[in-house]
Parts: sequence; structure tokens; C-alpha cells
Amino acid sequence: MRPDRRFGRNNEPPTSIYPVDRPLQTGRNYVNGSQTRPQSDDEIAALRTELLAGATTLGVALDDKAADRLLQFLELMRRWNGVYNLTAIRDPHGMLVQHLLDSLAVVPALLRQCGDGPLRLLDVGSGGGLPGVVLAITCPALQIHCVDAVAKKAGFIRQAGAELGLPNLHSHHSRVEQLKLPAFDVVTSRAFASLADFVRWTRPLVAPGGRWLAMKGLRPDDELKGLPADVAVEAIIPLAVPGLDAERHLIILKAGS
Repeated sequence: MRPDRRFGRNNEPPTSIYPVDRPLQTGRNYVNGSQTRPQSDDEIAALRTELLAGATTLGVALDDKAADRLLQFLELMRRWNGVYNLTAIRDPHGMLVQHLLDSLAVVPALLRQCGDGPLRLLDVGSGGGLPGVVLAITCPALQIHCVDAVAKKAGFIRQAGAELGLPNLHSHHSRVEQLKLPAFDVVTSRAFASLADFVRWTRPLVAPGGRWLAMKGLRPDDELKGLPADVAVEAIIPLAVPGLDAERHLIILKAGS
């Protein structure tokens, strides 16, 4: 079993999905197999305001199209969650803070790693597409590949990419250690596994000069001690997620020559 996962019924999800070129609309939503109250226009507007304010605080510039897509992705997660169990967080505000803003917090560091790009990124153990789908929306120059061992979650990411119009988003149903793809410039994970396991399982997928970016909660000092001797800790970046009263750290690793 992979430790440190935060995300984890087999009915088909609702089929009506908001198109990416129209504002969010209210409609039927299903949580735990039952219909829930649709969000009002005021509630959607409040989420948008909070998203834009949080992104500004994080130093992430969102245009209208990216903001719309992020809110549409949140609604997709909310609607599919009842039958696909994508996340234990159910309310839209909590999902916005703990999923969207939490994922957006790594964008500035990622863009510094990418330079002029375009680069290829692998998001390991993507679950409901976090941070992979968020990165595909906010970093369209990157080719984002998400991999998850759970078929329904990989299927959700594939559907999200189609519904949101993200040609740079690719979904793979596989255990990462069995994945056969060309090497990536950046490999990310969010609360996926110990750093040692993360590096060991993904090392064949990291290109020469590539980086690992691991999103963690508390600073993982014990995990850092368990890294292979030839893997360098390039940076440990504390992240302050707006609205979240919890520690977050981004660990950037590089393989030695």
C-alpha cells in the first residue's frame, strides 16, 4: 500500500457536463448517490472571487479562461465525487481551498523550473487530477501526463481533459513503476508516498537534468534522510495556501550525475 495518500459505487457518473466555453450553470449534483442542492449564481460568484484572490496571493496570474476552467473542474469533481469517490472533501469551498489553491501554490516554483519550456511533466498518483489537471489549465505550454493505478480516477482525468478542452492533458491507467513512456523533465506528486519510494518508483521516468517536485504537508525531515546518496535536495519551499491553516512544503529533488 502506498502511504501518505490523501485521496481516495461503481455506477456511471452524471453525463451532463458544463461546456468549457460557457459560464458555470447550476444543475443536478450527486453526492453519496443522492441529489444535492445546486449552487446558486451568488455561490459561484463567491467561489470565483475567492479563487482569483487566492491566485493573486500565490503569485499566479489567471485570465478569465483559466479561472472558468478551474471552476468547471471543481464542479466536475463535485458532481462525479458521489459515484467515483475522488476526494473526501465534499463542499465547494473546501475543495477550492484544499484542492485548487493547494495545487496552484506550486505553479510559481514549477514555472521557474521550466524556464522557457515547453516541457513534459508527469504527475504521479494523480487521483482526481491534483495537481495535474490544475497545472494543465494554468500552464498550457506544458504537456501534462497524469498516472493513477485506479481506473475510475484515470478515467475521470481523461473525461475532464475532454470536457475542459485541454489538449495538453494526458491520462494513463497504470502503476507508475510499470509505466512505459519517454522520460519527463519534471515528475510531481501530491501526498503520494515517501520521498524514497517516490524517487525509486519514478527514477527511470526522469530525464537527465530533470527534477522531482513533491508536495508535502509537514516538512519531511525523516524522509529526506532516507533519500539515495546521489539524489540532491535542491530546495525546500514552505507554501502558504490562502484559507488553509496547515503546513505545506514543496520539495525539489535532482539526481546527481
